Amino acid sequence: MNAKLHDPAPPFDIVRIRADFPLLSRTVHGKPLVYFDNANTSQKPRSVIEAVDRHYREHNANVARAVHQLGEEATSAYEGARDRLARFINAPSRDEVILTSGTTQSINLVAYSYALPRLKAGDAILTTVMEHHANIVPWQLVAARAGATVKAAPIDANGELIVEKFFELLTPEVKLACVAHVSNVLGTVNPVREIARECRRRGIPLLVDGSQAAPHRRIDVQGLGCDFYAITGHKMLAPTGTGALWARRELLEAMPPFFGGGEMIREVRFDGTTFAEPPHRFEAGTPNIAGFAGVAAAIDYLEGVGFDAIGTHEQSLLDHATSALSELPGIRLFGTAAGKEPVISFLLDGAHANDLATLLDLEGVAVRSGHHCAHPLMQFFGVPATLRASLAFYNTHEEIDAFVAALRKVSRLLVAP
Repeated sequence: MNAKLHDPAPPFDIVRIRADFPLLSRTVHGKPLVYFDNANTSQKPRSVIEAVDRHYREHNANVARAVHQLGEEATSAYEGARDRLARFINAPSRDEVILTSGTTQSINLVAYSYALPRLKAGDAILTTVMEHHANIVPWQLVAARAGATVKAAPIDANGELIVEKFFELLTPEVKLACVAHVSNVLGTVNPVREIARECRRRGIPLLVDGSQAAPHRRIDVQGLGCDFYAITGHKMLAPTGTGALWARRELLEAMPPFFGGGEMIREVRFDGTTFAEPPHRFEAGTPNIAGFAGVAAAIDYLEGVGFDAIGTHEQSLLDHATSALSELPGIRLFGTAAGKEPVISFLLDGAHANDLATLLDLEGVAVRSGHHCAHPLMQFFGVPATLRASLAFYNTHEEIDAFVAALRKVSRLLVAP
């Protein structure tokens, strides 16, 4: 069941919400901005911007290094963000939440600290065709070192994972399975709970890339039953350079450090160093303290709007945009899975995605063109690139109408009659 349905929502006031996002009021090339690149990065509400500003104005100091007042305030904010993230994803313990720069670092941490020490020649890691490069390349790098391989489960023409094939590929040589909760290109929502159940039956740990899920739906790592879950802050209203990895305590305790340096140690001696307990064992160096102050504010904002309200509004936007785009001649939509999140990838016959995106920008419309860090998915569909419109709860139906009107206009410049 979709976790959104469990979150009671306050009244949804789109005018008030949009007023909270300063950048949404600007113009681009003399046109009102229509920002449909939310899967790439989200815009930030004033409360997040102010939280970062307040840290530098009032509390700026390093964490866990000083007993003076500023140091204690900075540490309190940083560790408070860990607490906030733990509640946000329903982690059993705050000590299972590692603060990272984002999903890419989180996945690399698992690749080098968990997977690499355990892989041997002939082993395999299983992922899917729809994954972001961040959930493919790290596995390839460590597999190459160990003489292991990376396998990819197939999808169908609708952009849905063929779950039975995924299960068939969970063979004894697979030592780790990895799947996106939500596809960044297609919006497809994978059945993580079902996948996790089958992985557990076979004794195979499961890592979930939650980058595209966290902005849209409540995450419950205990309910999902996975072993690792990674999220990125900047896609869920928070500053760039923030994110988290959740992992089961027993896995973290058995993992060696990935980075070495300050604050991840218990004692350093030239005859041997002992390391801190998780999560600090994996947090070497000075972190993005101000950014994590922003993470806490971002979670407060999302939960203040309510995931039920977010889901209802975004579904309405997705339905409107899909219907309006479907009326365009020569349109090809990629990813038509039921229950998908508000991401639409498409092409128009006779027009290159990059050309369309460039001309749309001149109309004030920001969309993403290219391979979306998903080369294998582009290869599956037999295209070099797509245009992607990714929506957020602060977008409006009027923006969709403006986007479609702009697309009709610019397509006439590129598509021969």
